[in-house]
Amino acid sequence: MIARLTSFLMLAPVALWAMVSVLVLPPVSLAHAGPGEAQGEVRREMKAGNVRSLREIEKHVLPMMAGAQYLGPEYDPLAVAYRLKFIKDGRVVFVDVDARTGEIIRQTR
Repeated sequence: MIARLTSFLMLAPVALWAMVSVLVLPPVSLAHAGPGEAQGEVRREMKAGNVRSLREIEKHVLPMMAGAQYLGPEYDPLAVAYRLKFIKDGRVVFVDVDARTGEIIRQTR
């Protein structure tokens, strides 16, 4: 019983943040893309030499996020940027990276 309550209390801030973000944040440009379109777009751009690979971006960003749990990436073809998602100290952290240069554009805490 205590383990369930502890698990719930650990996830409650993340769930609350997710609900608030749906109501407050503007829609992400990926909402216009179909499920596989963003992945296909980044693949085409990588083959053309216009963007860096996700693995290259992760090699640069992951060491900087020591102590955070990596949740995964998203690619925004309109912004030509990767968004890497982490949880650190019970908070969701987004790191937006320019897919062309590999430079960090913004980090939310």
